[in-house]
Amino acid sequence: MRTLRRCCLLCLMLCYAGLGLAAEPLQLYTEEYPPLNFSQAGKPAGLGVEVVEEILRRTGQQASIEVVPWARGYQATLSQPNTGLFVAMRTEEREQLFKWVGPIIVGVTSFYALKGSGLTIASLEDARKVGTIAVPRQWYSYQTLEAKGLPNLYGVIGPKQMMTMLHHRRVPVVVADNVTLESLLALGDLKPTDVEPLYSFLRSYAYIAFSPSTDDALIAQWQTTLDAMKADGSFAAIYQRWLPGQEMPD
Repeated sequence: MRTLRRCCLLCLMLCYAGLGLAAEPLQLYTEEYPPLNFSQAGKPAGLGVEVVEEILRRTGQQASIEVVPWARGYQATLSQPNTGLFVAMRTEEREQLFKWVGPIIVGVTSFYALKGSGLTIASLEDARKVGTIAVPRQWYSYQTLEAKGLPNLYGVIGPKQMMTMLHHRRVPVVVADNVTLESLLALGDLKPTDVEPLYSFLRSYAYIAFSPSTDDALIAQWQTTLDAMKADGSFAAIYQRWLPGQEMPD
């Protein structure tokens, strides 16, 4: 009997150790990037936050969600165990840096100019000739364009600076995605009717990114839970509430 009990206890210990699920609460980071994630009345809100909170509810795990500057959350998730960052575009440059759960967003990134600018871009080669292109230096789109060798990129601190510069015609072109365009423009007192897309150069999928040391069992559990949300319609309900009419990720 004692042997049987020891075996049962050992099996349970191995099971929990193998799962590695939430032995310690997760630390999750997000940024001010409405409508995907932002602060509202001192609490995290947005599409990404609702998706993550529903995953936590279904898995029974505990996590702290903190809204921080992107660079801080990015570096913490790179270096600290049991951490995650959302929403993060899954790009070639980032692929090996994190473990991924998703996708939860699909977006199309384009060059934008003020309406009536007379500028045209039909390729990335054309983009080299339109003057300064402002992009927040920590964005995936900056990393992508930098890797393409565009010499006229101007890395700004954040989207507010970018859109303010566009509004005051200090730069002719900025970069934004269709999902967050309206909220980004508002940072510079602009509306979607004030700008025009010049050229779409990137179709991307956003994920929840986890630190590389995160247990694979937790990643699998989160992915399975997200897949179940997509299958039962709860993911679609969240998505359409925040991004009505927008394309959903597969």
